[in-house]
Amino acid sequence: DPGDAALIEDPGYEGARSAWRAAGARVVPLRVDDDGLDIARLPAGARPRLAYVTPAHQFPTGAVLSLPRRLALLDWARRADALIVEDDYDGEFHFDGRPLAPLAALDREARVLYLGTFSKVMFPALRLGYLVVPAPLARLFADAKALADGGTSALEQQALAQFIAGGSFERHLRRARQRHGARRAALLAAITRHLGDRVRVSGANAGLHILLHLPRLPAADGDALVRRAAQRQVGVYSAAPYYARPPRHTVLVLGYGGLEPDEIDTGIAILATVLSAER
Repeated sequence: DPGDAALIEDPGYEGARSAWRAAGARVVPLRVDDDGLDIARLPAGARPRLAYVTPAHQFPTGAVLSLPRRLALLDWARRADALIVEDDYDGEFHFDGRPLAPLAALDREARVLYLGTFSKVMFPALRLGYLVVPAPLARLFADAKALADGGTSALEQQALAQFIAGGSFERHLRRARQRHGARRAALLAAITRHLGDRVRVSGANAGLHILLHLPRLPAADGDALVRRAAQRQVGVYSAAPYYARPPRHTVLVLGYGGLEPDEIDTGIAILATVLSAER
């Protein structure tokens, strides 16, 4: 309801933050660390009715929510009579170790709304996503969606359903993991080769992007670096807009899902040259 509090990750996805605000919610940011969101740090008196999280590959830091914190978050939702929106936007791509079970798979109290999309694993123009809700809420959400829009084209849905049922989707996913794994390896190798100890990488074990921390470059100089890189046809993006309280140093978001290994190496080499010119 308008005036209720909605918990979001800090840094976190701007789209969710805007959606909650548009619904009249009071947004409560909670800082993310290397193990994801820590519900134990929730300020006293905040009392959120909803928590929005990206546990498989936190956006944008790439942190994976640890199992103890997943269980603690579910326990909090039970005690607070709250809902959890689990956005698994690129969980199909996991490169180091075994992926943890989604919150929705651990949920025994009908508290988790599980969001997914085919934008990453197929292509964004397909415009297909899905929402898995607890059975008691299914009719409510179906009615709400009917009011919100007229639905997605049946042709794309039927084609995708056949693609999945026939086993082609699984084969496509295996090939995509191999391709993106090679791109990830090329990116990490290029960063080591061209940037060395000038930077620190986080969030590289899953997903299709990493965070590049530049501890020697003040945050105030980050936008100039992004502009100079763009002038050299290299697209990197500042992570500052995703933070409620941005770090003092420059942090960049680097996506690699649409690039080949040689393009990645060239881009990082150019970025290193631009960075040297900034100093």
